Amino acid sequence: MNFVTSWSGGKDSCYAMMQAVQQGFVPKVLLNMMNENGKVSRSHGLPLSILNQQAQKMGLPLEGIPATWGDYEAKFIAVLKMLKAKYDLEAAVFGDIDLQPHKDWEDKVCAAALLKAILPLWQQDRIILVNQMLENGIVTMIVSCNTTMGESYLGEILTKELAQELHEKGIDPCGENGEFHTLVINCPLFSGAIELPEFTRITYENYCFIVWEE
Repeated sequence: MNFVTSWSGGKDSCYAMMQAVQQGFVPKVLLNMMNENGKVSRSHGLPLSILNQQAQKMGLPLEGIPATWGDYEAKFIAVLKMLKAKYDLEAAVFGDIDLQPHKDWEDKVCAAALLKAILPLWQQDRIILVNQMLENGIVTMIVSCNTTMGESYLGEILTKELAQELHEKGIDPCGENGEFHTLVINCPLFSGAIELPEFTRITYENYCFIVWEE
């Protein structure tokens, strides 16, 4: 079964894709919804250059689609339909864990494009899941987080110890509710680690971000 991955650049979409591949599905293309100017990803604030590096390390094409929140759904459905025809797709893979409204939306947009929505991580235990990701070779870095965590976590590589520390602080160790977002630097799907540009850390409206140098 050929599939497109809804690719954020972070650990959840990466592990969902690894699981789908392990189940015998065939990845054909990555899809990322960018902000209006098409320069950074809407979910994780990653520049297109980093997303392209990840795609190149997997030998897959990346579709980076600029969108506003207003036209996001219409554009998502349109691009799914286009990719389905172009790559003979049957399914779309998503990295959501347990936010039911997200799953409902993914089922809806996939149905509109006549694709099957696959969520390999759905309703798995958070701390077990993050440990599995690390045990399966995902090297991932925290690139944004809320002010409860603070700027000191930005640039940190996620480890079992760090996941446990977050868990003990009452912070979801997968960041499923937006507590933090990650960037996958290396994983078994990659031919090698990506190279990261220099960055600075900023806090803006109760959220801490890495800002990448061009």
